[in-house]
Amino acid sequence: MTVPGDTVRVTLLVTQTFERFGIPYAVGGSLASSVHGVMRSTIDVDIVADMRLEHVQPLVEALSKEFYADDEMIRGAIEHHSSFNLIHYETAFKVDVFVQKSRAFDQMQLERRRPSVIATDPEQSIYVTSPEDVILSKLESYRMGGEVSDRQWRDVLGVLKTREGDLDLDYMSKWAGELKVSDLLERALAESK
Repeated sequence: MTVPGDTVRVTLLVTQTFERFGIPYAVGGSLASSVHGVMRSTIDVDIVADMRLEHVQPLVEALSKEFYADDEMIRGAIEHHSSFNLIHYETAFKVDVFVQKSRAFDQMQLERRRPSVIATDPEQSIYVTSPEDVILSKLESYRMGGEVSDRQWRDVLGVLKTREGDLDLDYMSKWAGELKVSDLLERALAESK
């Protein structure tokens, strides 16, 4: 599966930098649901990363020529396990980086990440969250957003339909309970048939 130009280019600039500095990461959000499900355009990329304070200065130095990267915002996000963004100067494309939280589900996303080819000629890969974790994260976001986002719901259904028969339903059921989205998972499974 290949992803449109600027999305790939900007995502690779960030993920290759993370890899260079040994920062474990997984791309999630709409890009991951496109990889595992149905392609759709996106205006940003979401990345979960296990970042530490010692990563801040080298990361900012490596990215600052091409990205707006605020070292204080990054430090604050690491200290509070929240998020920060990187904005690509040339395209204004945004990369939202979510610092890994201490809850078990967030740790599982990085443990279960998998490489996925996002460009050919030459072939280039990034780590993306598993299809199960994409579904669970999207269901949690859907719930937190008041259950009104058609895009989130369509992303969930797209992954369920595309990956039917390949998903670990026991894993999804367990974590849906933890995330308090069991009812949404049941509804999505029924609608995806």
